[in-house]
Amino acid sequence: MVYKIFNIVGEYAITAESGQNVYDQIHPVLLAGNSVELDFTGVKVFASLFFNFAIGQLLKDIPADKLNQQVEFIGISSDGWNVLERVITNAKHYYSDERFRNAVDTVMAEQAATL
Repeated sequence: MVYKIFNIVGEYAITAESGQNVYDQIHPVLLAGNSVELDFTGVKVFASLFFNFAIGQLLKDIPADKLNQQVEFIGISSDGWNVLERVITNAKHYYSDERFRNAVDTVMAEQAATL
């Protein structure tokens, strides 16, 4: 199944909400064992926040090697690739290392409490 990211988020793939929107659409498809194509043609600006929500959290319940087989990224700029690769590396670490995940979650909860 092909998802035209520009049609979902516009030129700016930057917010948590738009990333969650993409995740909500592709996650059940991937869990069912189907492949997806994410077409970023026309998207000009990328932020890690978007990719954390759209792609990073997929690694919570889909192994990285399987995700690599099921998801194809097309039309993405080199800047977008750089952000995406960094997010995937961080998400792999976060979801594969329970001690690291607990430490990150603790720091984030403490920071949120001060706001």
